Amino acid sequence: MFGAIPLLIVPFVLYNLGLLGLFGGGDDPWMTEMFSFRMMSGGVFSMTLGDLMVLIGLIFLFIEISKSVRTTNASILDHLLSTLVFIAFLVEFLLVKGAAHSVFFTLMIIALFDVLAGFSVSMRSASRDINLN
Repeated sequence: MFGAIPLLIVPFVLYNLGLLGLFGGGDDPWMTEMFSFRMMSGGVFSMTLGDLMVLIGLIFLFIEISKSVRTTNASILDHLLSTLVFIAFLVEFLLVKGAAHSVFFTLMIIALFDVLAGFSVSMRSASRDINLN
């Protein structure tokens, strides 16, 4: 049952916790620099909290796509719940002022890719499971 829970709900919840001020105050908590270090080239690599959120979303997208190759009854529930997570992203993007941010939009597009890839992979693998006599 827990395998059917879409992991992209984690960045959704984390973003909303950030909107509540859990990750620091200010107008834009997503621009908070997490770390930086000097590269051998002389350039400086820095990662903001928003960059970290997108990275977390991409890691969970990879796991979700890996989960979508299953052809079990749980995969149907997983696709349904992933669709609901995308709808939650979309509704919040349209209706919540704090969600009108490029980080949230990128996370929403990652959730859309999860839905599209999940259904595409499932349909493709289901077509291979059909045996004609």
